Amino acid sequence: MASAPDRQPSASLGGRRRLRGEDITTAAARLFAATGYGGLGMREIADALGVKGASLYHHFASKEEILYAICLTVTREPVERNLPLLDCPGTPAGRLRALVRAHVEHLARRQTEHLVGSRELSWLTREHRARIDDHRRYYQRRVRDLIAAGNRLGEFDVPGPRLAAFALLDMLNGISGWYDPRGPLSLDAIAEGYVALAVTGLMRARRPGGTHPLTR
Repeated sequence: MASAPDRQPSASLGGRRRLRGEDITTAAARLFAATGYGGLGMREIADALGVKGASLYHHFASKEEILYAICLTVTREPVERNLPLLDCPGTPAGRLRALVRAHVEHLARRQTEHLVGSRELSWLTREHRARIDDHRRYYQRRVRDLIAAGNRLGEFDVPGPRLAAFALLDMLNGISGWYDPRGPLSLDAIAEGYVALAVTGLMRARRPGGTHPLTR
């Protein structure tokens, strides 16, 4: 299994500092987002960093391993940083609010990587794709279980926790396609708006007549 981006120095970068794995994945993500994974090689990534191509191989054995590291950033990182919020004291609604806020902030911070991870998965090896999918499924399952717990306590009114979890995460992940840090809405305003949509809207909304839009 390829490691996450190496944060240790090992080569020169523009005469200012040492090249890190994170430098490589950041530059590669920007190139992949702009041009697409298939049309680029290691040489183009090295040129963007202003280093020799051989420098990249100190960190990654192939272009596919760089893509895998990018995908890990937007799948394993939320598992490690966001899911612990679901184990904190408090009600399911309070924990969901915290998770939604953290998820939005992560997407803003890793916007380019998330776009690449969404578009270029088909280039991963079967083994790497399986590991990315494992992280995603685990995250979805933890959100589903939180929603089910909220149902049991009467905080949520969602007849289909699994479908609700898919709907919630799709809604949140869509932010990476349109978020603009220079736009009229601050990140905090976006996060608070999505918290309201998720907790007071998606998890409790009913249609006229008492039927719920989500089914099992």
